[in-house]
Amino acid sequence: MIAHSQGQLLNSSRLAENLALSSPTVNTYIDLLVDLLWVRRLKPFYANTKKRLIKTPKIYIRDSGLTHALLGIVDYNQLLGHPILGVSFEGFVIETLLSVTRQKLIPSFYRTSAGAEIDLLLEFSQGDVWAIEIKSGVMPKKSKGFHIAIEDVKPTKAFIVHGGRGQYPMDENLDAIGLPEMVQALNNKLRFNNWVSL
Repeated sequence: MIAHSQGQLLNSSRLAENLALSSPTVNTYIDLLVDLLWVRRLKPFYANTKKRLIKTPKIYIRDSGLTHALLGIVDYNQLLGHPILGVSFEGFVIETLLSVTRQKLIPSFYRTSAGAEIDLLLEFSQGDVWAIEIKSGVMPKKSKGFHIAIEDVKPTKAFIVHGGRGQYPMDENLDAIGLPEMVQALNNKLRFNNWVSL
């Protein structure tokens, strides 16, 4: 059931109803899966804004291979035609980026009830905030919701991570970037922060 809810807002009540269990019991099971590092509960970002923000966490199975197995996806061609493709790539990117962090940073997502959204926000100890939109295609486009969310949050840097390679500017404050290059940019940022804090 969590695999079918990959990258969606956690709805414990719906899961409880489908499993004929209580919501507290479902939350206890999810807490256990989080503690075992099988599931990530990505918390929402709270900005100083007058907009109505989504305050429910998003849920991901941390291993994309496990997600695919639970959904019966056996090869890449089947994945390409499956509706899970986008959120599977999103979860993979989030786990890859968070696995390379060597210092404490705060990951979250941003979403308003009107549809403005940032897939991943990284808050660094120095106060910088990076906004990351994740698109599985190789020719990403900036969505209206991401543009509005950027104006709300005003991050230090903004990126659209895509399924290809390379980095190029999309506008003055936004770069399209492949996952390998995003990992390198994050590593460089963390090394710089460590040097500054010495």
